[in-house]
Amino acid sequence: MSYRYDEAVDGPLVTHDRTAVVAQLRLRIPDLTLLYEVEDLRPFECDGLAAYRTTPLLVALPETIDQVEKLLRYAHEARIPVVARGAGTGLSGGALPLEKGILLVMARFNSILEIDPEASIARVQPGVRNLAISQAAAKFGLYYAPDPSSQIACSIGGNVAENAGGVHCLKYGLTVHNILKLEILTMEGESVTLGSDALDSPGFDLLALFTGSEGMLGIVVEVTVKLLTKPQSARVLLASFDDVEQAGSAVAEIIAAGVIPAGLEMMDNLAIRAAEDFIHAGYPVDAAAILLCEVDGAQSDVLEDCTKVEALLRTAGATDVRLARDEAERQRFWAGRKNAFPAVGRISPDYYCMDGTIPRRELPGVLAGIERLSAEYGLRVANVFHAGDGNLHPLILFDANAGETERAEALGGAILELCVKVGGSITGEHGVGREKINQMCAQFNADELSLFHALKAAFDPKGLLNPGKNIPTLHRCAEFGSMHVHHGALPFPELERF
Repeated sequence: MSYRYDEAVDGPLVTHDRTAVVAQLRLRIPDLTLLYEVEDLRPFECDGLAAYRTTPLLVALPETIDQVEKLLRYAHEARIPVVARGAGTGLSGGALPLEKGILLVMARFNSILEIDPEASIARVQPGVRNLAISQAAAKFGLYYAPDPSSQIACSIGGNVAENAGGVHCLKYGLTVHNILKLEILTMEGESVTLGSDALDSPGFDLLALFTGSEGMLGIVVEVTVKLLTKPQSARVLLASFDDVEQAGSAVAEIIAAGVIPAGLEMMDNLAIRAAEDFIHAGYPVDAAAILLCEVDGAQSDVLEDCTKVEALLRTAGATDVRLARDEAERQRFWAGRKNAFPAVGRISPDYYCMDGTIPRRELPGVLAGIERLSAEYGLRVANVFHAGDGNLHPLILFDANAGETERAEALGGAILELCVKVGGSITGEHGVGREKINQMCAQFNADELSLFHALKAAFDPKGLLNPGKNIPTLHRCAEFGSMHVHHGALPFPELERF
């Protein structure tokens, strides 16, 4: 189904002349950096999901909150859609620009404003890189826990937008569990504080509502994050399996035994071989699957948990279990996993990274289902999972030049719908964005989608912030044919204006 963003805007969409918009912004915000020549706009045509590309009307690169406020007020007045962008590492097309809209790039908001070691918090601007927070806090013995694979490049504002996780989210949680306060601007340029420096704040928990809202409710201009004390000890076990489903079953056995690893990751043979060729992490290239299990905490507790986990892994069918000898080997084990995505790019002209979540108990069955779908669609799939929390990242290998793009997208959709079928979700941390908007129709019914639209309208009545992403209209779901409660009917046609 074709992608339209104007279906999400309240009222007729106005087509603006680029020259006129630039002139107005220069008049109102003379010190704002603007890009509007075609060649200057090309680098911003897509985010990490490069399959979709659009040239924006123009790109704005603000450096102050005042500039953002004035830009939003003008865009609201002139009915110009606005899409916020951070580092551009997103994988769902969430930062895909609009040809009739302004791309608001927050990359220059890249300062760490304060680190308070006594309160174990940091105040940062949205363009600060995820890893930079931990690097700045390291001298206090502190760090920021969420660690997506792109943490060397991704920005904290983008992490908030997508509710990013990472390999250690099983024990330490997602972004929403590691932030205390957000300073945001609404589409009308109004400043709003969500959350507080305390552990709780009065009223509705709008902080949690905003986290993961994919730039549809407001623009983040400051984030207060929690910092944790570095654990005394951290050890990684690498377990090899001859059977992928056995590895999946081992995950449930570890959690059922009462051990909560800091990280519990799984890779299948295709991913293992690609990562080993790229990183030389010491992975067993003949294994059908490996599990990486990290435990951390007090040294005595870590040693006890390592012994317990090793026994569980061997009982579950592991052919070999290795404990990282030292910190250098531990880092290599994780480097292989964190570089699995670019590693797979070395063995295929193109790859399509999916992101679904399932109950842990369903992991063996879903792995078998992905294998069947791979054979049905005739495309290889390399599996990389946050196995501990059921977050799957199947990597579909294809060749766009050979006309395989549509087949890859269809396979991806089938995998996501399999996740929904077993009680899971179409996304864990990459977001819905442009990529999964049709699959939203498979997961949610008309009542639920209507509620999402109502929440969106409360923050952005005109629908100008990142329109056409994340939440499908009821009309789109009727076309898609997957409104699973109302069978494609439109029970609330009045909501089509959203």
